[in-house]
Amino acid sequence: MTKIYSVTGELQLTDLGTTLIHEHLLLRSEEVTAQFPHLYDEADLYDKAVTALKEVKQRGIDTICDPTVMGIGRDVDFMKRVSEETNVQVIAATGVYSFNEIPPHFANREIDYLAQAFIHDIEKGIQGTDIKASFLKCAADAKGITEDLDKVFRAVARAHKATGVPIMTHSHPASKNGLNQIRIFEEEGVDFSKVMIGHCGDTEDLDYLHEILNKGVFIGMDRYSQGPLSIPKRNITLMKLIEQGYSNKMFLSQDYCCSIDWFDADHEHYKNSPEWSITYLTDKLIPALLEKGVSQGDIDLMMKHNVIDWFTGQK
Repeated sequence: MTKIYSVTGELQLTDLGTTLIHEHLLLRSEEVTAQFPHLYDEADLYDKAVTALKEVKQRGIDTICDPTVMGIGRDVDFMKRVSEETNVQVIAATGVYSFNEIPPHFANREIDYLAQAFIHDIEKGIQGTDIKASFLKCAADAKGITEDLDKVFRAVARAHKATGVPIMTHSHPASKNGLNQIRIFEEEGVDFSKVMIGHCGDTEDLDYLHEILNKGVFIGMDRYSQGPLSIPKRNITLMKLIEQGYSNKMFLSQDYCCSIDWFDADHEHYKNSPEWSITYLTDKLIPALLEKGVSQGDIDLMMKHNVIDWFTGQK
């Protein structure tokens, strides 16, 4: 696999460059968007995404993988317009984001029916466009893998096997559900070298992380400057894993949302994450890691080379 698709067309993997593996240009509630569009200022949402991507472009970021899928307002036309204006390559995903149920349309049909919907996005195009998805996304949180989510994970696995594109998950380390995700993928015959268990930076439990890493998957240290764990605690875990030789199995990102309609501006989410931004890695984390003795080679693995290996399935 030497080519993938961005929202503006075909890319060579060598063109990806420095990549933020998990950021959202726009995240919002699909039902509200469709039923009450007057609640949104579309121009403002667009401006926020453009401003954010121009900021990372100035700091040397070439590509963003955006795992916004069904359930959190995927809009590939929006992604394309932002990418064209900023000259940042954006890679779109297919899949389902839910912590519990999926729409009855899919809940009342077979796993392979859902898998075919994902395959269509990958091989034909998303939302009636010719923009193709280049990775798969599924999610499970504190509630665990419900009956509906089991269907999603298995459909994602089957779409992966049919197309070869990699998988990214949302996991909940506090309940160790990354291991349950891996179990399903193992039952479905997934290539673990093309799996990333996301949000693993939310835990200090090295035994848990080692158990995941020993399966051969990648892990996402991808919620920097937000989430349930402080930055200093994230750094300690990250540094230990780097020292243990796991730089070739980790990604750095922020899970930043240029816009998110889940919260008002004064919500605790923002109060608890005062440094949350799309430039935290480039402005603060990476300089701090280099100062602590992390090599540029380790940074390049986590921000460049691992991305190519995830897409290609390099061991």
